Amino acid sequence: MRAVRHHAHGGLDTLVVDDVPIPEPGPGEALIRVEACSVNFLDIQQRRGPALIPGFQLPHTAGMDVAGVVESGDGIAAGTRVVVNPAVPCDDCETCRSGRDGHCPATKVIGGTIPGGYAEYVVVPTANLYPVPEGRSLVEAAVVPTVWMTAHHALHVTGRAASGETVLIHAGGSGVSTAAIQLARAAGLRVISTVSRPEKADYVRTIGADVVIDTSSQDIVGTVREATGGRGVDLVLDHVGPATWAAGIFSLAARGRLVFFGNTTGDVAETNLVYAYHFGLQLLGSDPYDRSEFAPVLDTYWNGDFVTPIDSEFPLADARAAQEHLELRRATGKVVLRP
Repeated sequence: MRAVRHHAHGGLDTLVVDDVPIPEPGPGEALIRVEACSVNFLDIQQRRGPALIPGFQLPHTAGMDVAGVVESGDGIAAGTRVVVNPAVPCDDCETCRSGRDGHCPATKVIGGTIPGGYAEYVVVPTANLYPVPEGRSLVEAAVVPTVWMTAHHALHVTGRAASGETVLIHAGGSGVSTAAIQLARAAGLRVISTVSRPEKADYVRTIGADVVIDTSSQDIVGTVREATGGRGVDLVLDHVGPATWAAGIFSLAARGRLVFFGNTTGDVAETNLVYAYHFGLQLLGSDPYDRSEFAPVLDTYWNGDFVTPIDSEFPLADARAAQEHLELRRATGKVVLRP
């Protein structure tokens, strides 16, 4: 089968199409024929190096968000249309037994530490497969897992969002912010969102933002304060990192919460400690979700009035172009690979 892999860290030219054997499923596993795989920024970060997830090995096949059709498997019928939960805990340690498997020290990640969906076939534990409802495309299914799980966990589990609050969500045109904006609106929050380019503003309004800030021409903090009558927001969701960190801090109301869960612009951010403790600000890292969250969030998505717009689709062999499109922040919505 064909698989896009990188044998070394570096630029886009490290991505190559290899001919590799079709993997064989073992007990408790299934072989999936990949129909669609979403491209995530983690794919780019791990290709650039150094790897972010313990257990990463080269050569590596990326692709965490996979949807496809079961070819064969243990405990699941061939022909079943499925979407994959990429997090594979050991299910045997004390952490897993306590229900906090998001912190399992032996967790493997499909497309993160073990071969993922940048391929024609992938082997997945049967416990990580969820049926895709009739009437829903496998392309749509492939763009749901990482962004919707991450957004839900950040907003509701870590951020404790409440109806009537105001939230500032950075990078509104990204996949995870597309999910967060819709989840926040559904929960009764007022949404302010930032975009890096003016052409993304209409898109962000369409998915539910009440106020959109174009950072190429508008000051984030000043616009937030104006939009909130000087008070600031109750909650900030930030997966951008240093580029938006200070603006998020100074946009918060007293005792506001800043939830951070990404580092696309760097690993180190400076914080004005006096300002933060004087106003009782809470800086909350959003940790990995637990397996028990996956099915309820999927059900919420399938049964709700939610959308995950597709920016573009690329053939598997054009994985370099797909990653470049995302890397240059040209995408508004999700980028998908099709084998």
